[in-house]
Amino acid sequence: MSFVIKTTSFNNEKIIPKKYTCDGENISPALEWYDSPNDTQIVDAPLGAWNQRLIYNIHHNITKLTENIKSLPNPAKIGRNSNENYSGPCPLRREYRYYLFALNKQLESKNKVSRTNVEQLIKPYIIGEAVLIGRYERKKIN
Repeated sequence: MSFVIKTTSFNNEKIIPKKYTCDGENISPALEWYDSPNDTQIVDAPLGAWNQRLIYNIHHNITKLTENIKSLPNPAKIGRNSNENYSGPCPLRREYRYYLFALNKQLESKNKVSRTNVEQLIKPYIIGEAVLIGRYERKKIN
């Protein structure tokens, strides 16, 4: 089952404004999602070599995260990402994907979940997913 994730910060498959990158204010974009299956938790997990943010166990009644979010709604938890805090796109690659997974079970872990184990932990419980793509490339200065 798929559902929709979007942001008011940029259009899907379009340029991510500098404000949300390591070259700007390096703040997280606002995220909203629709048509998520009922009674699920959401995992925001940009997976890959570098992940900007890892949030898990977002209650199904929550359908958005604000720009530059500082505190998470209960029972959401922040996992270990590639940096201590949110770390926006930085030109290691040109395409950035923001994933949301609908799960039929909350993640249970005594330690913070990391990117290296989140895929294994969530795989049996995924009942839907959504992807938002943004692009960013550092402008060359002559």
